[in-house]
This record gives sequence, structure tokens and C-alpha cells, in this order.
Amino acid sequence: MPSVVGLLEQRELAARRRVDELREEVDRVQAELALAERDWKEWAIARSRVGEVLDPSEGPEDPEQAEATPSAAAKPKSQVPLWREGMGWSVLSVDYQRILQALADRRRLRQGPLTCQAMAALFGLDAVPAMVETLRSKAKRLVARGWLAERQPGRFSLAAGVTGPDGGS
Repeated sequence: MPSVVGLLEQRELAARRRVDELREEVDRVQAELALAERDWKEWAIARSRVGEVLDPSEGPEDPEQAEATPSAAAKPKSQVPLWREGMGWSVLSVDYQRILQALADRRRLRQGPLTCQAMAALFGLDAVPAMVETLRSKAKRLVARGWLAERQPGRFSLAAGVTGPDGGS
């Protein structure tokens, strides 16, 4: 008949082997995750760079011409008009439309307000202070112009009456 200590040692050995197997699996998954995250960031950078190249408001492509007209290289500041009944989102830049779309989706799904950190994550951005503050600035501008509501500090939702991208439902 086996001893109790011997049985405990067998169980301990089996448990330790299982832990070692799981640690190896975790290491493999973490390495795979790191590669996938790097790949994802590279694609996001590529998309951003292509957007910069294709944006006609960036100014002339000839560097000498850009130096001759420095104001042409500066991007015009995005305008956010005051919201009024029936106004569509098409009057806003793509960045502002993306914020409104995210909040419209949350309204449709009957979810609550959204923070800027959550927005950054939703948009696939790193939730670093610079990104979060950029989103916060845009959200605050939309609040000031009547497009968004901020009933609790830092938590944004669509303002009453603001509907779909075309001004309809």
C-alpha cells in the first residue's frame, strides 16, 4: 500500500508539471501577442502616414515651394458649427464624425456615456495622455457647440436631438 506522503508527492509532481506546461503556453501566447501588437501598430502607422500623404490640405509636395509659402504647410483649424435641428454630421470633419458615430452606437445599444480613454481604446489608439487629451479637447468642443452632452465630468453622450449622420434618424 502506497504511503500518504508518496501519494502527495505524486500529486505535487503532477501539479508542478501542469504549472510548467501552462507557463510555457503563456510564454508562447505572450510572444505571439507581442508580434500581433507590433504588426497592428505598424498597420496603424502606415494608415496614418498614407492619410497624411493623401490629405490635400497638407500643402504643396515640393519642399522648396513649401518653404516659400509657410502658411500653405499649416493645416487649417477644423471648424465645429453650432448644432441646430436637422443638421447632419457631414458638416464636421472625419475625426468629429467618428466621435459622434461611437456615441450614436452606444445610444443605439442602450449603453451609457463614454470617457475619452474608452474612446481612444475604441478607436484603436494608445490611451496615452496626449491621445486622450486630443479626444477630450474635441469632445469638449462638440459639447460647447451643442453636439454632445457631458452630464458627468469626463463622460460624453450625444446631446438631445442629435441624430444620424444625415440629420435624420
